[in-house]
Amino acid sequence: MPDFRAYAPDVPAAATEIRLSPEESHHLVVVNRCARGEPVVAFDGHGREWLTECVDPAKHGAVLRVKEGRPAATRTFSITLAQALPKGSTMDDIVRQATEVGAARIIPLLSERTQVHLDGDRADRKIEKWRTTAIEAAKQCGNPWLPDIMPVHEMPAFIFFTAAAGYDLKLVASLHPGAKTLKHVLAAYASAHGRPPRNVLWLVGPEGDFSSEEMHTVLCADFHPVTLGPLVLRSDTAALYALSILSNELGD
Repeated sequence: MPDFRAYAPDVPAAATEIRLSPEESHHLVVVNRCARGEPVVAFDGHGREWLTECVDPAKHGAVLRVKEGRPAATRTFSITLAQALPKGSTMDDIVRQATEVGAARIIPLLSERTQVHLDGDRADRKIEKWRTTAIEAAKQCGNPWLPDIMPVHEMPAFIFFTAAAGYDLKLVASLHPGAKTLKHVLAAYASAHGRPPRNVLWLVGPEGDFSSEEMHTVLCADFHPVTLGPLVLRSDTAALYALSILSNELGD
């Protein structure tokens, strides 16, 4: 695979050339030093890729000649990460890592113990930054799929509306007594339904975890508490660990 990758959304199916945005052109030509004649893989974030050749390395509008189009393999499962916002820039790391392990959707959450408060323009800017982070991660790791990064949700609205629809299985990372292992929960689902889940929601708390009231509401909304082991993990470590083991189990 060529070392150069470029994000190119909204490419027509029969396109013979792809003109990159100024941002992508700058990254490809100025940052990565792609020259005329070098191979580039362009991708649209929705599973389509094109093998191309750079025919015009313009730093504000690079042009790629399409040599071959190739759809990515169909994904057999979908994982949504609902992540209570952690402090500082940790959410950037979570978005990057979630993209690398193939999360289909990321839902940022404001919970009782969330110490980051976003509203209005600040929330919009954060979401755009996370989308840029996801694009950069997809280019680095070769993932042709970008996660959908949803607007910031308040916990009550998330629990009663967003989490209520369309998921085969809903999981919450939990330190509470009685939490089951992921293997146990997946085996119970497969036994009851005759197949593994295909659309799974993972809920991960902030520093200090969810409050007891929030956890009670989550469990009443049919989330299964899942242990990530005996140690207390950082929120970013918990998110990566949860996504990695679930992706591995469903991939098998």
